[in-house]
Amino acid sequence: MVTITDKEFRQLSDYIHENYGIYLKEEKQMLVTGRLYNVLQQAGFTNFTEYYNHVVNDKTGEAVVTLLNKITTNHTFFMREADHFYYFRDKVLPSLIKSISNKDIRTWCAACSSGEEAYTLAMIIDECMGKGKILWDTKILATDISDKVLNIAKKGVYSNDRIIPLPPVWKNCYFKSVDSENSILTDRIKNEVIFRKLNLMDAVFPFKKKFHIIFCRNVMIYFDNDTKMKLIDKMYDLLEDGGWLFIGHSESLNRDATRFKYVIPAVYRKE
Repeated sequence: MVTITDKEFRQLSDYIHENYGIYLKEEKQMLVTGRLYNVLQQAGFTNFTEYYNHVVNDKTGEAVVTLLNKITTNHTFFMREADHFYYFRDKVLPSLIKSISNKDIRTWCAACSSGEEAYTLAMIIDECMGKGKILWDTKILATDISDKVLNIAKKGVYSNDRIIPLPPVWKNCYFKSVDSENSILTDRIKNEVIFRKLNLMDAVFPFKKKFHIIFCRNVMIYFDNDTKMKLIDKMYDLLEDGGWLFIGHSESLNRDATRFKYVIPAVYRKE
């Protein structure tokens, strides 16, 4: 089995941190070796130095995408941390409907993974607005660095086991059967989400307008504190006044170091 030396691990982890913000602690060395072993074996690399050189010199970008897919866990599911969605439905959405005169609600799901979070928000908006939704622009931007999960998200096909947490009325209204094991979202919901590839470490984000809501949940667990705070500052500036930021329940912001106002656990507001 190919093993990674301390020097090779530092080289690889420094590259990932500098370019993608992901901080790999030393205790992750064995984990990285295990997850990348098959990649090296299939490509015929005899050591991690050869693999590192391949990643940094690959002009197609495919090698680094494979690397990121292997070392991160794209784990998500419908209604994950459900209290966030209830708060969005009961507090955030009604407030925006009352206060926005141009009928344009802008939502960004950062690190959207395979799409469940963004589609859940789209279903909530559709249900809450009813027939009046036709007068609004409520399209959701959903971004991720992984082509693999974005391709899954765009298809909108999920196993029937994955949609069990959803209300029965949603399953009947927003999904169609593909076969005995899978269902696909209706175009009515799929068309409400725009999926794009984006690296959260990019110096500049290509957004023309500010957002009212940002969901950035369970991705900053991979970042060190400095990287996290820089991203939080950028998101603050990308929000409209009064906008909401949702982060993961396993994450937190230093209230003395952030401009955001704490609202409830893992929900903050720009004031």
